[in-house]
Amino acid sequence: MDLIDLGYGPDLHHAFSSLSRPDLRPARVIREDRGRLLVDDGAGPRPAEPLGRLRQADPLQWPAVGDWVALAPIDDGPSLVHAVLPRRSAFVRGQAGRRDAPQCVAANVDTVLVAMALDGDLNLRRLERYLVLVLRSGAAAVVLLTKADRCADPAAARERVASVAGDTPIHVICAPRDEGLDALAGSLHRGTTVALVGSSGVGKSTLINHLLGHERMATGVVLDDGRGRHTTRSRQLVVLPGGGCLIDTPGMRELQLWGEEDDLDAGFADIDELAAGCRFRDCEHESEPGCAVRAAVDEGRLDPERLASFAKLRAELRAHAERSDPQARRRQGRRFAKMATQVQRLKRR
Repeated sequence: MDLIDLGYGPDLHHAFSSLSRPDLRPARVIREDRGRLLVDDGAGPRPAEPLGRLRQADPLQWPAVGDWVALAPIDDGPSLVHAVLPRRSAFVRGQAGRRDAPQCVAANVDTVLVAMALDGDLNLRRLERYLVLVLRSGAAAVVLLTKADRCADPAAARERVASVAGDTPIHVICAPRDEGLDALAGSLHRGTTVALVGSSGVGKSTLINHLLGHERMATGVVLDDGRGRHTTRSRQLVVLPGGGCLIDTPGMRELQLWGEEDDLDAGFADIDELAAGCRFRDCEHESEPGCAVRAAVDEGRLDPERLASFAKLRAELRAHAERSDPQARRRQGRRFAKMATQVQRLKRR
């Protein structure tokens, strides 16, 4: 295996060369577990740790799985990471159990495969969260509906998913039966990286073992209540025999958004398109007159649960902005005051 197998290309070589450090080597982070790193510089995996200044930097600057780093190799101990090369994409979520703490789950990913099982895991509201984060990351999104053999009507389930996925490709698969996997060929080839995300028990490890051609990832049973066991304990990158890199992630039970309010537009393109017809440019789609989005709900053209989900996610992002930016609350207050004034003027007409 060489650096090209790991995804190294001209842009990364240019970024690394600009450091002008002949004593360093490019390497990719292939595993991260509670701050412990495993990297590969083309000569095989080796443990590594960041320099102190990287530890004290912004949490998003901490090396994540998929990152390319400038490495000072050390044979008798952990090698030292001197710098993280610029990322072309970053899948970032709010850190589980903590408010206002970001976590980069995977970096330098071309496509994120969002896995949802057809045996009870299918949750459109959770899928909307995933799609917002994926599209914000800079990577492309693909939805994998796994365990098709356990669903009485996969076509109907796919149609439900399509109602919120928009133009995102959707593939119905059954890894043990080798069904539907040919559709992934376009995303898995030398020089590309895909990340696999989803809840525990949706079959991520089974899929990876199938792609690898051998049992490398531990698989576990699904509990009686439908919740899967955490068989993947840490984020890790593997090189597939057919070409391409795949980043596996532990099951995500808590998926906090991280970003700005405008990031919702890509994940809710249908609502964004309808909003163009609203009377007010800053319409909240609640009780304002001339709201094209509410009209679509009333006419049955938009699912009210989807609009409610949009409003919930928007509120989460606004709350985060208010906590992290002292001026955000004031701007929010001015926006509501302006909207209320506009409504009162229309009522007096």
